[in-house]
Amino acid sequence: MIRFLLRFLGLCLLATAFVFFVYDGTKSIANHNLAYTRLDDMWAIIDQNSLNLVQNWLRQKFAWAWDPYLLRGFDLPAWGVIAIVATILILLGRKKKPLIGYARD
Repeated sequence: MIRFLLRFLGLCLLATAFVFFVYDGTKSIANHNLAYTRLDDMWAIIDQNSLNLVQNWLRQKFAWAWDPYLLRGFDLPAWGVIAIVATILILLGRKKKPLIGYARD
């Protein structure tokens, strides 16, 4: 049941990443330059309060890594981050490979 849920959420997120990829691609073609939807812009459209809470929590817990690393993570393309999360969920939800050479009881 949990594996099914992980794979289902992963595939839904992968489809969402593809939609954002196509959207950013058409926007880039129309503007004749590279344009993409940043992760923090997309998150702010969905829920600004949770974005602020996560950013403040990260600033408090990982102050040493906030400016050089974590702040840049919010500037990544939304489709790329969603695709990475979807891939992790799909891999966590995959079925185990059968063992070869072991007797089954």
